[in-house]
Amino acid sequence: MRIGEFARRAGVSVRALRYYEEQGLLAPRRRPSGYRVYREEDLPVVRRIRVLLAAGLSSSQIAEVLPCIVDEDGWLTPDCPELVDGLVAQRDRIDEAIGDLTTTRENLNRIIDGRRAG
Repeated sequence: MRIGEFARRAGVSVRALRYYEEQGLLAPRRRPSGYRVYREEDLPVVRRIRVLLAAGLSSSQIAEVLPCIVDEDGWLTPDCPELVDGLVAQRDRIDEAIGDLTTTRENLNRIIDGRRAG
């Protein structure tokens, strides 16, 4: 199917599909005319990409882990044991960022509360 129909079925923009292709995350076939041709099998790949993006992974990280991610009954699961360590490290970075943001919010709240009290 062509890019417009595929984008509609995948629930993403044409621009997103082109970006995924630029990043090496998706490889549609090309017709001699240059038009992209997507297959039905590409739909779950787009879903995995979107879930991984939503999980905070960058496109370069997704390019590394995508071959090791399987979709089991709607849940993404790492299929390569070495992948889990990288995902745990990513989660730890997110936890640290959340902690930093929480501290920042608490500091801001103190400033706001101090202003109200005065």
